[in-house]
Amino acid sequence: MTGTVYKSTGSSYSVKTIDNQIYECRIKGKFRMQGIKSTNPIAVGDIVDFQLDETTDETIGQINNIHDRKNYIVRKSVNLSKQTHIIASNIDVVFLLITINNPPTTTSFIDRFLVTAEAYGIEAVLVFNKIDTYDEEMKDEQLFLQYIYSKIGYKCLKVSAKNHTGIENLKEEMIGKVSMFSGHSGVGKSTLVNALEPNLNLKTKDISEQSKQGQHTTTFAEMYDLSFNAKIIDTPGIKGFGIVDMEPTEISDYFPEFFSLKEECKFNNCLHKEEPHCAVKKALEENKIAWSRYNSYLKILEGDDDNYRQDVYNDDRIASDKTRES
Repeated sequence: MTGTVYKSTGSSYSVKTIDNQIYECRIKGKFRMQGIKSTNPIAVGDIVDFQLDETTDETIGQINNIHDRKNYIVRKSVNLSKQTHIIASNIDVVFLLITINNPPTTTSFIDRFLVTAEAYGIEAVLVFNKIDTYDEEMKDEQLFLQYIYSKIGYKCLKVSAKNHTGIENLKEEMIGKVSMFSGHSGVGKSTLVNALEPNLNLKTKDISEQSKQGQHTTTFAEMYDLSFNAKIIDTPGIKGFGIVDMEPTEISDYFPEFFSLKEECKFNNCLHKEEPHCAVKKALEENKIAWSRYNSYLKILEGDDDNYRQDVYNDDRIASDKTRES
């Protein structure tokens, strides 16, 4: 039998077949994916073959094959630095939920996520959530971020799950697609899914007043069928986003505004640091490239993965852009 993985707990998998039957499945022994050192060989979104084991009272499926993935999105495993964690696979579009101050989302985190989406060929859309809570300063910050990323070519949406602002626009982007919501804990992923499909009634929690950070409500990635011809993968909140298996010379290829200038650099293998006649550095000095993006690039290039800490804000906050452009 063949089906799509709708939920993964790490030890068991809910697989939905084409006739909408759901089977609980497991993998027998170690299931190795060629070329991928992953902590989870099977991810939500995978298409798998399985065989039912009817020798027990419970009907459990044994997964014996994973179909080729059209794409997947990964990050470094938090506990095993040499391995990766596959967040989801076979995605049409990923929505990165961003909040300005509740909790704060850094440009460094945004850029690492976008680089990974670019590397694996997944369309990324930035969703600024909780806009009903913005004061004037937060509105300015959001507009500045939107200016940076829309100029590069990324679609940006503004939504509020609380008062349903922008929900219809978000739905339009999701129709006929497999979408994934991602972002820090507390940015409102599950709340937004509930706004899109109230009958799901996913669990939500308030932001911790002490830490101003989110509390995990989604424990495992899970896919849901929505009533408006769309599928959504809701994922657990992530604090940091480590970049996986990229050579230094290819990192700039996943910054679209850098890649468009690559041919104008004097050297083919230009790292856009100390090299003479670098088109990227020239554009940076002329404020045609955002300094926050360049700072993110340098951090990735130097292998600084933010130590998976959400509370590292330093100069990668958009204040660095405002200071340099003022």
